[in-house]
Amino acid sequence: MNEPNLVILAGGVSSRMKKNPADAAGVDADLLRQAKELPKSLITAGPTGRPLMDYLLFNAREAGYRDIVIVVGEQSQPFREFYGLADRHNAFHGLSISYAVQRIPEGRKKPLGTADAVQVAVQDRPDWHGQQFTVCNSDNLYSISAFTTMLNLTDEGGLVDYDRDALQCEPSRINAFAVIKRDGLGYVVDIVEKPDAHQLAAAADENGRLGVSMNIFRFSYDAIARVLESVPLHPVRLEKELPTAVRMMIGENPKAIKAILVGEFVPDLTHPEDIAKVREYLDREYPNFTLERS
Repeated sequence: MNEPNLVILAGGVSSRMKKNPADAAGVDADLLRQAKELPKSLITAGPTGRPLMDYLLFNAREAGYRDIVIVVGEQSQPFREFYGLADRHNAFHGLSISYAVQRIPEGRKKPLGTADAVQVAVQDRPDWHGQQFTVCNSDNLYSISAFTTMLNLTDEGGLVDYDRDALQCEPSRINAFAVIKRDGLGYVVDIVEKPDAHQLAAAADENGRLGVSMNIFRFSYDAIARVLESVPLHPVRLEKELPTAVRMMIGENPKAIKAILVGEFVPDLTHPEDIAKVREYLDREYPNFTLERS
């Protein structure tokens, strides 16, 4: 328990960010160029000219994480220029940063999805056998508190269950988040992606609270490794998705994943119009940001 291991998923092709960068009013030309050319988490949204990934790593370090695996795409050089050239154990402000490469299979334009990305990390770190690790997206800025909650989890596995109303997202985006269903003891019984009105009503608790997933999980290495190879492709999106792996784990063990309830805003850098919002947030919440310890 409390092993300081973290996997950051950064191997996607950022298609939504690259699609219409000209739509982001008020964003300077250099940031729009970055949006087209770089992974989302490397856009220098911070006021000091550092990328969003720095802030994510800062929060993770402050929560107690030390061993970081960044799952990158085949073009990993931009990450290596920021965080170290070696495949393993680059020293970076108190962190050890390694890379696991998620490749695009022949005949596809995109990687095989989030479950495939975690499988790449698991295969790359057999030394984590018998331990736990946390998984998160690279384009969301999770709080120190959320990271700490996952690190200190006493159950076999867990996820952060975000209060949908606290996320401050527009309805069109929030409706795409997976909704979490819990039992009376707080264990996850299902994750429903793109829920309809009936499924939303069924997932609300007695107070009307709806919990959604922002893709931050804590897994037992051995438990998640058992299911990853057999995760099927989604019939429409044709990707291996992490919520499917979670449902498979729950099928094996009803207490596999504990839902930890949190109500807070999570900055999100998915679309071009998010750049200005994230920049404003970082300017306000992280004045005089530095990765050096105080």
